[in-house]
Amino acid sequence: MQQPYTEEQQKKIFFFRGIGLTFVIALFAKCLAWLPFFNIMGQLVIAILIGMTWRAVFKVPDVLLAGANFSSKKLLRFGIILLGMRLNFVDIIDAGPNVFALAVINMILTLIIVYGLARLFKVDENLGILTACGTAICGAAAVVAVAPQLKAKDNEIAIAAATVAILGTIFTMSYTVLYPIMHLSSHGYGIFSGATLHEIAHVIAAAEPAGKDAIDTAIIVKLTRVALLVPVAIVIGMWMNRSKNNKRDTTSWTPIPIPIPWFIFGFLSMSVINSLGIIPAYLVHYIVLLAYTFIAMAMAGLGLNVDIIIFRKLGFKPFSAGLIGSILLSILGYVLMHLLNLV
Repeated sequence: MQQPYTEEQQKKIFFFRGIGLTFVIALFAKCLAWLPFFNIMGQLVIAILIGMTWRAVFKVPDVLLAGANFSSKKLLRFGIILLGMRLNFVDIIDAGPNVFALAVINMILTLIIVYGLARLFKVDENLGILTACGTAICGAAAVVAVAPQLKAKDNEIAIAAATVAILGTIFTMSYTVLYPIMHLSSHGYGIFSGATLHEIAHVIAAAEPAGKDAIDTAIIVKLTRVALLVPVAIVIGMWMNRSKNNKRDTTSWTPIPIPIPWFIFGFLSMSVINSLGIIPAYLVHYIVLLAYTFIAMAMAGLGLNVDIIIFRKLGFKPFSAGLIGSILLSILGYVLMHLLNLV
C-alpha cells in the first residue's frame, strides 16, 4: 500500500503541476495562434488571456500558483535570453542609418508621450512605465523584460502586457484596411509597420497584404526596436535607483546598488552569437521557438495571478494612455518616413 505524501512532497507535486499548467496553456495558445484573427494576436497575448480567464473561472490554489510564479519569473528570463537569437545586427546595419534613426526617434518620443499621459491620468508609476515600454519597443516582451528593474507586481505586468497586446491587435487590423490609401511602396509599408506596431506577430500580420518584401523589411525594422530594449532597461534601472536615493533622508544616505538586468546581457550575447552565424539557421529556428514557449508560459503564469476585478479597476487609464500614444506613434512614424525619404 502506497504511503501518503508528506506535506513537502505535496507542495512539490503542485509546484510542478503549476509549471505544467502554464506549459499546456502555452501550447494551446500556440495552436490558437495559427487560426485566422488569432494569428494577429499572437501566442503571447493569447496565453495571458487564457491564464486570466482560467483564474476567473476556476479556483487556483496557492500551491499551484507557486509553479505558475516560477514560469512567470525564472522561465521568463531564460525565454528573453534565447529570444536574442532572433536578432541579427548585420541585418540592422544593412537596413541603413535612416531606418535606425526612425526607430530611435519613434521609441524615445513614444516613451515620453505614453508615460506622460499615464501620469496625467494618474496611473501608477510602474504601470505607466511598463505601458510606455510595451508601446514603444516590442509589446509584451518589453513589458516583462523591464519589469524586474521596477520590481513591478504581477498585476501591473499583466495589465500592461494585455493593454499593449489589445492595442496592437486593433492597430494591426486598422493598418490592413488603410494600406491601399497610404500611398507607400511595399518596402515603405514594411518599414512603417515595423517602426510603429507593438508585437512581432502584429508586424507580420499587418505587412502580409503588401507581400514578402514588406514582411522581411518589417521584421528587420521591428528587430531594430527590439535591440533598443537593452539600453532602455539599463537606463530605467539607473533612473529608478536615482529616484529612490532622492526620496531617502539625506542625513542617512547610503548608496542603493543599481539592479543589473543580467538576463538582458544574455539576450545581447545570444544576438551577437546569431550575428556571427555560428549556429545553423535550422537550429536558430528551434531556439527561437523554445524562447517563445518559455515566454508564453510566463504570460500564462502572469494571467493566472491576475484578479479580474483589479484588472477592471486599473486597466482603463493605461489603455487610454496607450491608445493616444499609439495613434501619435503611427502619425509620427508616417511623417518621419516622408522626412527621411523611406516611402
